[in-house]
Amino acid sequence: MTLEQAATLADEYAARGLEKELALLRATWDDEIEAAARHPDYRVRALAYRSLAQFRFRQKLELLRRGLDDESPAARGSALIALEGLSRDHPGDVNKFRALLNEMAARDANVAVRRLAIVCLKNGTPAADTIGLLQGIAGDDEEDADVRKTAASVAALLVKRSRAK
Repeated sequence: MTLEQAATLADEYAARGLEKELALLRATWDDEIEAAARHPDYRVRALAYRSLAQFRFRQKLELLRRGLDDESPAARGSALIALEGLSRDHPGDVNKFRALLNEMAARDANVAVRRLAIVCLKNGTPAADTIGLLQGIAGDDEEDADVRKTAASVAALLVKRSRAK
């Protein structure tokens, strides 16, 4: 079985609530995921970071952090996708990486990575600095249209959430 197949199976186990099976799969693939995250091929690293969410590997947030700093936009994007998935029920995950996510949203050289960073921010708590950053991105006519639209949408959601508390 490949890592990709194991990750798909892990996702299926998690969706069906098969915790014992998922735990066994995690134990079996733990070292392989770590090794894949250090692989010289960006495609293998991207698969490793993406698999963290499929395995629901909350213990691997520091490994995910390495993915957010990866030189490859594909690997950074995969790490962001994993963080978004893991943080849906755990806003603390986004809050832990908020400064880095804000930086990526504002300045990453890759537009897709910027949008993914913005999408991740929606799962965090509504911090004033993040809302201000997103509103600034949304109002900047020199920004990519999709980035502006995503930033406006996430900023509005965070403002709404902050008022509901």
